[in-house]
Amino acid sequence: MAESQNGGSVPEVLPHISDATLRDSAHMAGVEFRPQDASVIADLLVRTGVSLVEVGMVSGPSSKDADLVHATHEAVGPERSLTLVVVRDRRQVEEALDEALRLGVRNVMFSIPTSQEHAALKLASPSAKYLINVARAAIEGAKERGFHVTFSGEDGARTPKERLVPYVEAGFAAGADRFRLAETVAYLSPWQMEEKIADLTAIDGSEIEIHSHNMLGMAVANSLAAVRAGARWISTTVGGIGERGGNAPLAELLTSLRIIHGDTRFDLSHLTELSEVALKGAGLGEAFQSGPTTPHAFAYELPGQLTHPEAYETLPPELVGNSRELRVRSRLTTALVDWALAEEGADLDTAAFTAWLTERQEAAGSELLDRDGIRKAAVDFRSL
Repeated sequence: MAESQNGGSVPEVLPHISDATLRDSAHMAGVEFRPQDASVIADLLVRTGVSLVEVGMVSGPSSKDADLVHATHEAVGPERSLTLVVVRDRRQVEEALDEALRLGVRNVMFSIPTSQEHAALKLASPSAKYLINVARAAIEGAKERGFHVTFSGEDGARTPKERLVPYVEAGFAAGADRFRLAETVAYLSPWQMEEKIADLTAIDGSEIEIHSHNMLGMAVANSLAAVRAGARWISTTVGGIGERGGNAPLAELLTSLRIIHGDTRFDLSHLTELSEVALKGAGLGEAFQSGPTTPHAFAYELPGQLTHPEAYETLPPELVGNSRELRVRSRLTTALVDWALAEEGADLDTAAFTAWLTERQEAAGSELLDRDGIRKAAVDFRSL
């Protein structure tokens, strides 16, 4: 591996990104995107540089996600879209593939449970032989219909090597194009993930993708560890939307690639807008999120952080379409007022104004103030 500017190692091949916001969100309690949301989100994802937009699920005829799939196809084209196909038995898979064809899908991802726990629940058999037979039939059927095929290891992180590796080998032998390891149950540390993925990238002709959940807060770290072990794809969601702690959040993942690996392939300027649109569309409002696209990511109440941001910030907010902001309740100072009013002219006694505004804040119960709030208060103060 080469070395990046910050001393981190650069993978020989930088990963592609697939984003599952318009698919994995369906598993998140109460979250339903509309077709118009899908169009905007898909367009912004592709403009950011995401290779594939995963949208909807098909388990048989008359998919409930048909409108989302059509909206995404209209926005970015079916070649830039991927749809999940549920695998339970041969007849069900055939009906689901026919439905995917009817919807104009070109890229499918088979959701196939590989751990004994999940296989027993969803395939009605924990047998490794049966698992392989079901996967082989699904893959061969999809290739006969002309699909590009990704097959998964649902709950793959908990699937032992002696069960997982033969399954992946059989899938590629059947004609699959890519394998996705799904960390359905967050289970691995980054060093364990690297070892797990290395077992799979050692398979001749394999192309491996990682899909991590964030219940343990390590989805980005595990995704980067997978790339270190040779994974070629990372699956994300905007804002980390998804069930069980969410998924690897797109913004954190892309900015990590930029900072750690010097990866400049992506246009990060759309990330904040993406987060705003997706969180609003998901009905999550401005619920607390981590990472560089949140309203509070570059918000400060210490004047030194506002006047010397380069000393504190990993990257400038403009890079991800965000902005630097002041947010303060009871710790208002003249230095903060000076920063907020820097473009407003010098016709104000900032010390007197700060004292006046502090009193007003205390009377109002220390409401949250941002730059616009201070500027509006300055107008009131001037009118006294």
